[in-house]
This record gives sequence, structure tokens and C-alpha cells, in this order.
Amino acid sequence: MFPVEHGIIEDWTAMEKIWHYTFYTDLRIDPSEHPVLLTEAPLNPRPNREKMAEIMFETFNTPALYVAMQAVLSLYASGRTTGCVIDIGDGVSHVVPIFEGFALSHAIQRIDLAGRDITTYLQRLLRQKGYSFTTSAEKEIVRDIKEKLCYVAIDPEKEMMLSKKVAGMEKSYMLPDGETINVGVERFLGPECLFNPSVIGKELEPLDDVIVGAISECDVDLRRDLYSNIVLSGGSTMFPGIKERLTKEIKEQIPESVDVKIIAPPERMYSVWIGGSILSSLKTFHRMWVTRREYKEMGPQVIHRCF
Repeated sequence: MFPVEHGIIEDWTAMEKIWHYTFYTDLRIDPSEHPVLLTEAPLNPRPNREKMAEIMFETFNTPALYVAMQAVLSLYASGRTTGCVIDIGDGVSHVVPIFEGFALSHAIQRIDLAGRDITTYLQRLLRQKGYSFTTSAEKEIVRDIKEKLCYVAIDPEKEMMLSKKVAGMEKSYMLPDGETINVGVERFLGPECLFNPSVIGKELEPLDDVIVGAISECDVDLRRDLYSNIVLSGGSTMFPGIKERLTKEIKEQIPESVDVKIIAPPERMYSVWIGGSILSSLKTFHRMWVTRREYKEMGPQVIHRCF
């Protein structure tokens, strides 16, 4: 089981092991010699942030720590400080309006619908077609099919009609045993659950509704800037067509005079990391670190100074 559920750390023992492996095996460094920048999901509970600080300072003895919100880093990676970040990962999706580098916490929206749900739904669709993917290893195959073949249809009804008339919409995929399967309408039906969660039995708002709802929670004077700076982030925004579909769906819900611009950086799977590298390389950033001395004097709650 993965220690992070819906963007929040649930298993601290496992998480500590991952950090240990990252420091000593992957990076081959001594964490007591390097400041650490950690990222967290929007709406991360305060006790979780304090626990992160406790582990970094007491277990790994880091000299300094900073915790940054993932969506803010994604926005920095796009060269902006104001915008609305749509971050869709594996277990959770967030819509985060940001003004001049600060997330507008009252407007942040979170939905427990993301890449894992698309994989599970695609698995079901393929099973209905006669392909059996049941084990955890086979689910990884489905995830690979999703990443290589799936796309978002601008108009799913038209796409469905087109698939019946036009040959060649099916794509073949070679399984590890050499057998080849054909994937057709499932290619766009899988990601469709982002726009119609009821198909997987979830009573949630469609992604475009969540975006419009989040921006509507912001000051009326900010909304135009937010709509014209919507930034996609995370591995589950990599589907071809998602930018165009979101633009279409959002435009249908807001006044014509409002410009909708969605930015989909090609490297958006790694936007959080890129934003973190930008932030930590700023000359002024050294003032923002929480030091080990400050932690010892004030305790774990000192980490909230980062926000």
C-alpha cells in the first residue's frame, strides 16, 4: 500500500522509509548536511505538516526545512505568480486559485477523482470487451494502456458516432506475453469520468464545474486574471485533448466577454519539482528556511511560518 492516500500522508513509517531511501540510496547524500524543501498537497492538515517537520529535524537532522504547496510551485514553473492551477495526480485532484504567489485557501477545491479512478474505469471497460485484467500486475498494464493510448474527446457523443463510421480509431497494444489487443472507444471513454463522474458511481461535480466553482469563490476583480491563466499540472493532465475540452466546457458556463486561456506545459508531469527548483534557487529564498535552531526553540508549529 502506498503511504499517501488522496494526496495526504497516512502511513508515516512507510513515508519515512521512502525519504530514507531517497536521501541515502537515490541522492547519496547525508540529509544533516543539506536544507530540505518538501511539498504538500493543498489543504494538508496542520498536524501532518508538523509531523513532516518533526521527522526531518529529529530523524534526519536536517539543518533547515521549507514546506511549499504543490500548486504554487506548479504556477511558478509556468512563469506566473497569479493563476488557477488544475492539479490532477493519481489519487486526488485540486483546483487552486493563486494570487501573487499566495493560494486563496477559501476557494481551493478538492475532489477524490483522479488517475487511479481512470485506470480502474478503463479496466472495467476492457473487461466488458472480453479482456481480463484482474491482478495488480495486470492493473499496471491497464495503467500503461491508459498513458499510451487514452485521450479526451472534445465531444464524446460525436466521437462515439464517428467511431462507428470511421475505421482506424482502434489502436493495438502488445501485452507482455506478445499477444496484441485492440483498444477502441475505451481510449476516450476512460478519461470521460473526469467530466462525468456518475459513470463510475461517484456523486461528484464534473471537473469543469469544479474549476468554475473555485474561481467564482474569488473576488470578482480577480476572476478574469484567473480564467486567462489556468495552468494544468500533474500526470493525469497529460491526455491529448484535455486542454481543448476544458476550454470548451468552461466557456459554456461563463460570459462570452471573459477570455479563457489554459496553459498545458509539456513538462507538466514534473511542474511541482521544476517550481521547487526555481523557488529554492532565488537569492531571497535563504530567508524563508525554518532552521533546526528555530525548531528546537519553538517546536513543530514553527513550520506554519511557511504559509
